[in-house]
Amino acid sequence: MAMLKMQRINVYALLKYCKDILENLQRRGVVEIENVDIEDSVFFKDDTSIYQTQYRHNASTAIEAKEILNKYVPHKKGLLSSFKGREQLSRAEYDALVEQTPDILRVAYDIISCQKNIDTNMAEKVKYQAQLDTIKPWLSLDVPMTFTGTASTRAFIGRFSPPKTSTDIMTGLAELIPDVDGIEVEIVHSDENQTCVFVLTGAKDAEAVSEALRRIGFEYPSYVSKVTPVEREKEINKHLSNRDGRILENQKIIESYAKYYDKLEFLEDYYVMKADRYAVYDDISTSNNTFVLTGYIPEPDAPALKKYLEETYDAEVELEEATNDEAPVKLKNNKFAEPVEGVLASYSYPDHHESDPTSVMAIFYYLFFGMMFSDAGYGLVMALACGISLLKFKGMEPGLRRSVKMFFWCGVSTTIWGLLFGSFFGDAVSVISTTFFHTQPPAIPGLVVPLWLNPVSDPMKVLMLSFLLGIIHLFMGLGIMAYNYIRNKEYLPVIYDVISWYLLVGGAILALLSTDMMGNIAGFTIPPIFLTIGGIMAAVGAVIIVLFSGRESSNPVIRLLKGVYGLYGATGYLSDILSYSRLLALGMATGIIAQVFNLVGTILGDSIIGVIVFIIVFVIGHSVNIGINALGAYVHTNRLQFVEFFGKFYKGGGRGFNPFKINTKHYTVKEDI
Repeated sequence: MAMLKMQRINVYALLKYCKDILENLQRRGVVEIENVDIEDSVFFKDDTSIYQTQYRHNASTAIEAKEILNKYVPHKKGLLSSFKGREQLSRAEYDALVEQTPDILRVAYDIISCQKNIDTNMAEKVKYQAQLDTIKPWLSLDVPMTFTGTASTRAFIGRFSPPKTSTDIMTGLAELIPDVDGIEVEIVHSDENQTCVFVLTGAKDAEAVSEALRRIGFEYPSYVSKVTPVEREKEINKHLSNRDGRILENQKIIESYAKYYDKLEFLEDYYVMKADRYAVYDDISTSNNTFVLTGYIPEPDAPALKKYLEETYDAEVELEEATNDEAPVKLKNNKFAEPVEGVLASYSYPDHHESDPTSVMAIFYYLFFGMMFSDAGYGLVMALACGISLLKFKGMEPGLRRSVKMFFWCGVSTTIWGLLFGSFFGDAVSVISTTFFHTQPPAIPGLVVPLWLNPVSDPMKVLMLSFLLGIIHLFMGLGIMAYNYIRNKEYLPVIYDVISWYLLVGGAILALLSTDMMGNIAGFTIPPIFLTIGGIMAAVGAVIIVLFSGRESSNPVIRLLKGVYGLYGATGYLSDILSYSRLLALGMATGIIAQVFNLVGTILGDSIIGVIVFIIVFVIGHSVNIGINALGAYVHTNRLQFVEFFGKFYKGGGRGFNPFKINTKHYTVKEDI
């Protein structure tokens, strides 16, 4: 439950060391660099946009080449490859690959060039194939399609669509030009879409025949060849064969670069790192011989970095206390609480005037998730899956590792609640024993009978437990508010904003529990004297709220009205407490759905087919139930934190620590510190 103390860091060094220092800072990832603009004619800003553009273009080139290579030589990744994280390189391995980057970049351009050649030849193939499709109907024509006749004749080569017979054509021409004789019509090809014809007439009648043909639907072909269709077909097939050869040749060249896939990934990361590094140049000020860099660094990391920079680069490093209003926030928690930092960050980081609630939130987060999921079998599956992943994949990315750790602890909590409620894959042990072994199962605590109580048979007890946990959760939020006031040396607001609500809500609860109605619901009663005690407590709390919740106003009337409105917040506490009934609802839903799947699985009895059906239904049904109810538990657990818990004390608004670091996809560099 802590935020690391931040320090401002100022680095002054010779310009010749700037590149090396920035590269070292990037690999360490412990400094958030801020823009520094020194108002001095000696210092100036470098415009590095042209370099950034070039390096990002090189990174894009590597990505494009890698995608092309993957198309021809698929780079297989395992189902769990995302858990492996980025490959970690030593400094020596990194430097060796850097030496190869010019050659790798040339390979990338070669791959892209080959793909462009393939695309060009594919486009040519499409063009030639279209020509081939066009001339196929004309293959029986023994003259070029550009043939227009002789000195005394005129030839028309074209098509009719829809198709016509020679009789239809001759009849149509006779109706339009009855005085013209000697027209010859030859059907070259005919199908359901068109009729290809060769029409021959005398030269003197050419104009009249041309007009008549047009009027009855004659069209010239879209493509004509200067040689006969048969000869053109041979030419086209030769062109297609040549294009296929060129495509195959370029494909083989691309495939020969298969061993460069990993190096192309490194090339992408390398140029992304360089572009990020040059982007930082925009935030530093330089002179002809020196540069100045400023930013924030967590206090534990500062001494080692200061010593390294001063000894290695003869730099001058200044460290000073950072003001709370400006400094970014970096959380530091134990291994139990640290996994839920991501949940807190997704809502908002705390500012420096309030405490980090992660440790308290973690306890309730695991508690509520487990109670809503509440099946020992499901929890065991979740905990084992997450635990094995954490042990097997050491290089898992920090964010993913946090999430997997969080679900591990959620799985442990789920297992405990499942044993308390007697749910192990629902009532699987009982169903299997009675259906397939025809015996009553032994009363195994936690697996057959609950260690504590059964939510289905004792729902009111579990509901009361849910409300009790909710009240503790809300009161803990008020306690954190009191702690924040005290650490900021604001003592009276503890009475006005915290103790007042403890008295009002706590007194109302005591008074209600002393009544017969609530006693019957809760299953227990407390002495009637607590009705008076609770009433007095609630009244005192209400008076404090009315008098002081509007204390920021100097007008007494407005102050009183604000106080009365503040008292209306008691209804919010009631709705918040009722909201914790979801702990019962989701827990019962998980168990009942599991039991339903077990019942459906036994529908065919203890036959061989029945066993097979049970196994199938068991695996599929419980997998679906795990997926749906784990998601439900996750969503509603977050809601209880964000709405009910944080709503009582948390303001947030802090800025997360964003250090200058390696932001790559495939590789990271292990810094020897």
